[in-house]
Amino acid sequence: MLRNPAEKYRPFPAVRLNGRRWPTRTLERAPIWMSTDLRDGNQSLIEPMSVEQKLEFFEMLVSIGLKEIEVGFPSASQTDFDFVRRLIVEQRIPDDVTIEVLVQSREELIARTFEALDGVPRAIVHLYNATSPSFRKIVFGQSKEQVKALAIEGTRLVRAYADARPQTHWTYQYSPETFSTTELTFAREVCDAVAQTWRPTRDHKMIVNLPATVEAAMPNVYADQIEWMDRNLAYRDSIVLSVHPHNDRGTAVAAAELALLAGADRIEGCIFGNGERTGNVDLVTLALNLYTQGIDPGLDFSDIDAVRRVVERCNQIPVHPRHPYAGDFVFTAFSGSHQDAIRKGFAQQQPDAPWEVPYLPIDPADLGRSYDAVIRVNSQSGKGGATWLLERGLGFAPPRRVQIEFSHAVQTVADTSGAEVTGESICALFAREYFQAAGPAAHAGALRLRWAGHDVAVPVGADADDAYAQAIAGALGAAAGETIEITSCESARTARGDTAVFVGCRVGDQPLRYGVGVAADAKTAALEAVVSGVNRADWTQVESREAA
Repeated sequence: MLRNPAEKYRPFPAVRLNGRRWPTRTLERAPIWMSTDLRDGNQSLIEPMSVEQKLEFFEMLVSIGLKEIEVGFPSASQTDFDFVRRLIVEQRIPDDVTIEVLVQSREELIARTFEALDGVPRAIVHLYNATSPSFRKIVFGQSKEQVKALAIEGTRLVRAYADARPQTHWTYQYSPETFSTTELTFAREVCDAVAQTWRPTRDHKMIVNLPATVEAAMPNVYADQIEWMDRNLAYRDSIVLSVHPHNDRGTAVAAAELALLAGADRIEGCIFGNGERTGNVDLVTLALNLYTQGIDPGLDFSDIDAVRRVVERCNQIPVHPRHPYAGDFVFTAFSGSHQDAIRKGFAQQQPDAPWEVPYLPIDPADLGRSYDAVIRVNSQSGKGGATWLLERGLGFAPPRRVQIEFSHAVQTVADTSGAEVTGESICALFAREYFQAAGPAAHAGALRLRWAGHDVAVPVGADADDAYAQAIAGALGAAAGETIEITSCESARTARGDTAVFVGCRVGDQPLRYGVGVAADAKTAALEAVVSGVNRADWTQVESREAA
């Protein structure tokens, strides 16, 4: 890399726009959505989609609510031509869906395009030509007048072919390709000339699409460009102002949101942001960003995983596991502090209250995602993660003191393996630590106790409370010839309706240990909890001391 990049790269010039209004606006409704997955997205694939794959993708787009779908470039590809014909001949286009096709400003290509569209009820014909200085000078060797004339002639031809087919409802779309790097005054001049040729009306609007074909500036600059065009375009009340942001700088979503504030009516993009080079704007992220602000996006992602499976299968490109809203890990927390906050948020979230769970801007359930993967445990996790998984696996959450103790056992396993510790493993580890702790005490059934193989009288107690636990500990201590103290006793109902009892237990001068018991009745649960806590003490230490 250069030490002084300014020697090679020039900063993008600011737009001279007085009194810009977009910074003070807020979004209140969703835009018109147009998916270009089957054209722009398909052009970016190493292996373009087959007709069957395009049909599957098209049906998925329809199912989530897309009403405008760019289905291909039929004059440039036989596969695209065949796909468009199949949609029309087999009547696969719903009555409320309009297909769109792309074409360059050449008569033989326009003729081929209308041949592909023969018999379609409604269609958008999308014509484009490049307008920026670098394309005029380097790619095409054309003057401004030649560029404008090409756009006008293409528009005139589309109008003639459309007028010859009055049985179809035609919408015309024009894109000054490379708009984002075109002089604004010239972009307006070309768009106005096109509109003057097409003559849109308020009742039959045309679409002017302003693509960031190459994202070359910060999102606020793109917003300034869109607001300038919004203010200065002729026929503005008869134009649907559309944007087509690419993601070269990684800010396509931000650019699209600011463009909507700046006056855009319509967004073109791809599901999960596929597209040439670094991609098109991601319609999923954009739509669900609106959703989290209380705005109905008009698109249904209630089964986001099913949408993702279709996209991955047809594009043969995996969706990143940390992709916003749809990635495998996007709702997953490994960090202990994150896990603790999320667990507490879920515990306090009321069904009818505004969503307010820390670290989760959207309820995963709204997207058809389960809560099972929200918290996963590895060496970076804390007690909150293990507690969440225990609560979901065993049906109860231990008190904080037990959580802290158990987290050390989980940390040891995670550090040793270096891998994720699954929910099943967490529950199995908890069972080994607390329910299956080997030692001299035993619960022999029907409120019976044994110590080192000998029966121990169970004290009579009216309630399974702290005093009852103390009495059980006293009986075991007498049999062992050792002081056994119960320092705390807590209980809770499990998700299955059982009682869980948690006791703090200290044997002699040993460190405090916790015992856990779960049973259908509270007394049995208390007895099992005390046995658990007693057995978790280090009895080899007691025996060594006695032998000495």
